[in-house]
Amino acid sequence: MCKVLKVSRSSYYSWLTRNPSRRSIENQKLSDGIKKIYELSKRIYGSPRVTIKLQEEGFHVSRPRVARLMKKQNLKSIIRKKWIITTDSRHNYPVVENKLNRDFNVTRPGQVWVSDITMGIRYHLY
Repeated sequence: MCKVLKVSRSSYYSWLTRNPSRRSIENQKLSDGIKKIYELSKRIYGSPRVTIKLQEEGFHVSRPRVARLMKKQNLKSIIRKKWIITTDSRHNYPVVENKLNRDFNVTRPGQVWVSDITMGIRYHLY
């Protein structure tokens, strides 16, 4: 294995017994904090909000680093669709009387015209 990876045996055994680096210990603490904040936010917070919360807790960390650690843990924010009000029911416009009352049975062609505005304007002749 050492020949394939082009690593000396002494380096390999040294690596096996070596203590974790300061950076990896710090990343582990950050990952635990990120996971806690992410779960407390009901999995909604992304890296910007998680970074702010970590900084409030006293961690000195950047957003890209938090994003990288979140990606490593496969933590993704839930993006909600923005709610847009499209109907104004409190208008003062006159409401047209329903003359047809869904009675499409007619005696001659061209007696009743209806339209459908849900998928563009289409005319139907009954």
